[in-house]
Amino acid sequence: VIVGLLMPLAQYDAQELKYAMKGAGTDEGCLIEILASRSPEEIRLINATYRHKYGKSLEDDICSDTSMMFQRVLVSLSAGGRDTGSNVDDALAKKDAQDLYEAGEKKWGTDEVKFLSILCTRNRKHLLKVFEEYKKISKKDIEASIKSEMSGNLEDALLAVVMCIKNRPAYFAERLYKSMKGLGTDDDTLIRVMVSRCEVDMLEIRSQFKKMYGKSLHSFIKGDTSGDYRKILLKLCGGED
Repeated sequence: VIVGLLMPLAQYDAQELKYAMKGAGTDEGCLIEILASRSPEEIRLINATYRHKYGKSLEDDICSDTSMMFQRVLVSLSAGGRDTGSNVDDALAKKDAQDLYEAGEKKWGTDEVKFLSILCTRNRKHLLKVFEEYKKISKKDIEASIKSEMSGNLEDALLAVVMCIKNRPAYFAERLYKSMKGLGTDDDTLIRVMVSRCEVDMLEIRSQFKKMYGKSLHSFIKGDTSGDYRKILLKLCGGED
């Protein structure tokens, strides 16, 4: 935890991505979390840091460690190519919504590439309009369609993208909740989210956590951890809500 706090965020993210792909298994959840939630500027900085620190590109490591459509979505996110503007083209939003509908709900099988090309490149405001139009056409939320049309890591990745577009602090609140609920604690996720967000949007995450789960993040951490580890996490969390 302390080591993470002493690093610039891009360096910490680059290290976490490397650890997620090191060795036999892959921590897909970590790859999704970082790549789906960081801004295009942050992604570009992570790419430069990664190449400098490890001597190869992040994309190369993703390609050698993942496969199929999941690999394509990660590569697309790791390019940092999302439009950073705030322009909403109503006609294009309607067309995008229709394209998503025809790529999934309306046909037998799913055109995942269409989902990627829209969800990974359009700007946030435009996508919020697309999601609105999508609901009018399909009578269901885009998340429900992704859940019924996709599965596994690809489903998790696209749901994370949608959630981060709609409400990033709520996405992190859910990550924290899932890392602590039930038996045992997913310490890697808990530490990563607390360290990477403590100076970014922790207040909003705390507020979303309380709204979503009826208990404060502070009380959850207190009940799930102990000793100095607990003290540090509570310090990162800040006050009790």
